[in-house]
Amino acid sequence: MRHIFGVLLVMMAVAGAAIAQCSDADKKALEAFDHAWGTASLAGDRAALMNIYAEDYMGMPGMQGKAAAIDGAVKTSERNKANPTAANKVTYDNYAITCTPGSATLIHRNTVWTQNGEGGKPETFYTRSVHFLEKRGGKWQVVSNAGSGLDEYAVVEYLEQDWNNAFWKRDNAWFQSAFAPDFRSISSSTGAITNKDEEIAGIIGDKGTYDLVETKDMNIRMDGNVALVTGIFHLKGKDEKGAAFDTNIRYTDTWIKRDGKWTAWSSQGTKMP
Repeated sequence: MRHIFGVLLVMMAVAGAAIAQCSDADKKALEAFDHAWGTASLAGDRAALMNIYAEDYMGMPGMQGKAAAIDGAVKTSERNKANPTAANKVTYDNYAITCTPGSATLIHRNTVWTQNGEGGKPETFYTRSVHFLEKRGGKWQVVSNAGSGLDEYAVVEYLEQDWNNAFWKRDNAWFQSAFAPDFRSISSSTGAITNKDEEIAGIIGDKGTYDLVETKDMNIRMDGNVALVTGIFHLKGKDEKGAAFDTNIRYTDTWIKRDGKWTAWSSQGTKMP
């Protein structure tokens, strides 16, 4: 199995003592801080960025200081405002946050949509950011920042997590976008084969409730533009009649990359004893 999140796991281990001190409210506040930082950067809001970056800020790997980081954000914003059709759209999600009363580490995925990708075509790509914050004078400030692109294994692993989240939320829009037009699924309960529309209708129309939706023992193999993912899909909750269930399904998902985008091509599950 490819251990894609090695850096994340090392940081989690080092910050083990901090995890217990980081409440859900703390994490929500830190995530809100990160989104405000992103908004200020996109807007080129120099005054806001002056408060967000610590005086001794250092960005990696270029060893960029506070002034250079803010100047870069402002210039990029001005360029985007002058030519909005060429501006990238960015969203931030899949946060992993640890903190103490005076320090915090934020790791998240960035999804970037560009109108001028390879060959001048629209393209979606992903990166990961790691932010180090300290609380100074009663407010959070960014003291260091690092980021890099995701390899294809990490992209697919994040998409599997997105699938879990969409399943839990019954997010029709996500499935419409993430499932290939020729998607096929084999039911873990009946063995029936469903196409894209049938599978999505079954997910959205399910009347059960979930307490837990998670993936375990994930393994990803790739050959060119095809990725084969195996793992255990764990569901816990109540069905439409109120009967409790706790189910583990051994699954195989196949992803295919077309026109620069990974989409789910097929899925098959087998219930485990």
